[in-house]
Amino acid sequence: MIPQQHSEKISRMKKRIDLAAGKRPASLVLKNCKIINVFNGKIIHSDIAIDHGKIIGIGHYEGEHVINLEGKFVAPGLIDAHMHMESTLVTPDQMARIIVPRGTTTVIADPHEIANVLGMEGVKYMIEATEETKLNGFFMLPSCVPATPYENAGATLDREALSILENHPKVLGLGEVMDYPSVINGNLDILEKLEMADRKIIDGHGPDLTGKMLNAYMINGIRTDHECTTLEEMEERIGLGMFVAIREGTAARNLDTLIKGVNTHTKHQCMFCTDDKHPEDILVNGHIDYHVRRAIALGVDPITAIQMATINPARCYNLRDIGAIAPGYDADLIVFDSFENFEILEVYKKGYLVAKNKTPLFEATRIDSKHVEDTVKISPISSDLLKLKLESDVAHVIRINPGSIVTEHVVRRVYMDEQGYFKTNKHLDIKKIAVIERHGKTKNVGIGLVENFHLVNGAIATTISHDSHNIIVVGDNDDDMAMAVNEIVKLQGGITIVSQGKVKGSLPLPIAGLMSSDSMEHVASVLRNLRVIANQELKIPATLEPFMTLSFLALPVIPELKITDRGYFDVKSFAFIDVSEKS
Repeated sequence: MIPQQHSEKISRMKKRIDLAAGKRPASLVLKNCKIINVFNGKIIHSDIAIDHGKIIGIGHYEGEHVINLEGKFVAPGLIDAHMHMESTLVTPDQMARIIVPRGTTTVIADPHEIANVLGMEGVKYMIEATEETKLNGFFMLPSCVPATPYENAGATLDREALSILENHPKVLGLGEVMDYPSVINGNLDILEKLEMADRKIIDGHGPDLTGKMLNAYMINGIRTDHECTTLEEMEERIGLGMFVAIREGTAARNLDTLIKGVNTHTKHQCMFCTDDKHPEDILVNGHIDYHVRRAIALGVDPITAIQMATINPARCYNLRDIGAIAPGYDADLIVFDSFENFEILEVYKKGYLVAKNKTPLFEATRIDSKHVEDTVKISPISSDLLKLKLESDVAHVIRINPGSIVTEHVVRRVYMDEQGYFKTNKHLDIKKIAVIERHGKTKNVGIGLVENFHLVNGAIATTISHDSHNIIVVGDNDDDMAMAVNEIVKLQGGITIVSQGKVKGSLPLPIAGLMSSDSMEHVASVLRNLRVIANQELKIPATLEPFMTLSFLALPVIPELKITDRGYFDVKSFAFIDVSEKS
């Protein structure tokens, strides 16, 4: 006897056959469409039949409900091939309200930001929160929590911990493997994780790797990379079979450079991703629709640009039901009227109209987040904790490159007071930077120096400090820096600006110290005001994005010099160094 569930499935299959054959009307037919065929690169003038969320067929169909699209273009819903939802600074439901109306119907998310704070409890929260949205949320299990052994996060995820969600239907594989030295050196912990993800997709993160070292990095299954910054890196990775996700985020912008490497021979291995994109950037410029629009403006064939945002990531991540307009695929569709503007007019999710003219036709559904709040587990600090003793007036300094998360490691002559402590000089753009461990484990404070932040008369602090998300603070005096840190402790996470002994503005981020449950519009408005304060009162130039720039100065897997709660970390040598230059 056939089990009832199988019998019902076979009954649905028979019904779909009849619908596809035109023997009975579909529940919805979109008439008079210019359909983007991502398989053959053609535009088809036809109708799309839809029933119970699936595309039934392309051709002339009758429908119980008919919508005439009047010759508008229809393409598959857009896919973000690699992103961290936490970087939008809002919960998944609030994020979906904004990115779905802009055409993104699927995201491949790596929740390693919240995992570094809360471990698998944080990962489970993100999966559950996304399931309540009008968005396909797929996840990669965080491979490096903490990102390296050289910092202290709120959790440590080994193979056993990850295996809890290994077979979850929303989990596609292993997230970006940032600790590439451990991979190349064959460290047991990372090899166990790679073995767990065998035959699944494994995301890479290998800046500057080339030749035999890149071979060694890839040999056990790593198949993507979103860290390419040059055409040479991109070409080498594609030549070795990698998918390259071309990143255009808020701090790291690589599209204009890498899009030149997209051609007839490489386009099938190229995708788009945001990685880390701030709320105001999304609201003003868009999400993956921006990538498509920009690529077209730079001369890429429009169909190729759409393929990079749809079928390519779907194939990369083995998502067989999305990424194309064809029988059996989910009816996740976008409607637009020209390639030149590529403005999304309508969005359909499984056959339902969910957005029109960038306005969501659904409400955000928030889940309980109390179990992922109250994560700043330190007491207020004194300014004495931030003093920096030097052995000489020659010091190692982190030099910021505006528009890039890659820093330079430079040596500079600096000023000291009579006791040998670092002293800010108004004629020298070198400021103090500190990372304070906030997970209640070590009480570590790492202190260093940073150039090109252009900050005066104050301090900025935040719990967003990739990837361990300790408190990071930059300033030109210890009192304002300590006050900024203490305001963050009071808020239980967020961003704050202090100037001349006064808190000038703050953005509370109570969920893991990373996200707000407020709307993206509200968060963007607060951020905009904070940026004005940073520009006007702290004299930080508008060309520097202060908050995201600060957050990446603690990421010890991006060259050249970074700072963690344990001190300076030289990424090229993968070793700690002192602030003072040894004679």
